[in-house]
Amino acid sequence: MNLTVSRRLGDAFFRFVHGSRLVYNTCWEDPRLDRRLLALGADSRVVVITSAGDNALDYLLDDPAEVACVDLNFRQNALLELKRALFCRASFKELFTFFGEGGGPSCAATYARLRRHLPAYAAAYWDKNIAYFKGGRLSRSFYHHGASGAAAFLFTRLLGLLKPGLRRELPRLLAAGDLAEQRRAFDAVEPVFWDRLSRWLVARPALMALLGVPRPQIALIRDSHPGGLEGFVREKVRRVFTETAMAENYFWRVYLTGRYALECCPEYLKEQHFETIRERLGRLTTHTDSLSGFLARHPGPYSHFVLLDHQDWLANHDPAALAEEWERIFASAAPGAKVLMRSAGLDVSFVPEAARRRLTFFPEVTEALHAVDRVGTYGSQHLAVVA
Repeated sequence: MNLTVSRRLGDAFFRFVHGSRLVYNTCWEDPRLDRRLLALGADSRVVVITSAGDNALDYLLDDPAEVACVDLNFRQNALLELKRALFCRASFKELFTFFGEGGGPSCAATYARLRRHLPAYAAAYWDKNIAYFKGGRLSRSFYHHGASGAAAFLFTRLLGLLKPGLRRELPRLLAAGDLAEQRRAFDAVEPVFWDRLSRWLVARPALMALLGVPRPQIALIRDSHPGGLEGFVREKVRRVFTETAMAENYFWRVYLTGRYALECCPEYLKEQHFETIRERLGRLTTHTDSLSGFLARHPGPYSHFVLLDHQDWLANHDPAALAEEWERIFASAAPGAKVLMRSAGLDVSFVPEAARRRLTFFPEVTEALHAVDRVGTYGSQHLAVVA
């Protein structure tokens, strides 16, 4: 197939995935690092890309004045609104059934009770998709629905069916008591895991699109890493499973098992934080819009901007929109505002030069924290202060 046609088809599939379904059912950025870097306080006004909303809820634990969640995909905001309704109108046990266990037989009745408290668009979405939380032995977990969840389900199910030895070893890896035991368990798993099938799956642009990785980011990874995409993924997986404790790495646990554990889950799902988050949810808002559109309509000033990695895509596909976004950020930034970004690449070359001149970066801080990132799938993270 002609390379240009292949790229166009890949880009079209990515746009279809992101324009027609829930993409992220959990946040894939480590909020423990975010909260250290952002240093939120009582005067903080935060703008964050919604994604699954988990990290925005975690930010409330630092008592900010405002958390504005912005996403072009209304389904992501509908997900956060469902979480809000559970905090405000349900019990911790019901919240954990939905988002800790990934669903259960009681979820339909709980939803029927609280749906009237959802915004109309969110209720319309969940009316059609509440079966994601059906639970039970014959049903997929919520965390195996949506685009990224479907990719995780496909990957783990294929490996489980074709490699029964891997299915036996994974529980031992997740239950390891210390890093030494964990490394031994991973050394036993890695040769079984990383064979021709796994390499073929990782190389599929369609799988990457389901996980939310567009073609420009794939190209950025290939160009930035000496081992290309396969080498990047292999290195990141090994680092995560041999250098971060699985006992607290809820990011990988949920995709491998379809659920969290009470002792291994996001902060927003811990019972000791339930009442605090419930009391502060009035400070959190959701907005279905581009970041530029939101800032044009709600100009701030804001003290913090959490941009995830979406500028990787803008830098390649729409430099004019990227330049406009930075102008909106600068126009809406309070003095000394912080901007937190992640990238598939290794540096800040995705930030336009004109914007870089107005920012001060702190690589000595972010590089040290990036080394202990429990997710481990980004090439870099960057903290900047607006000059």
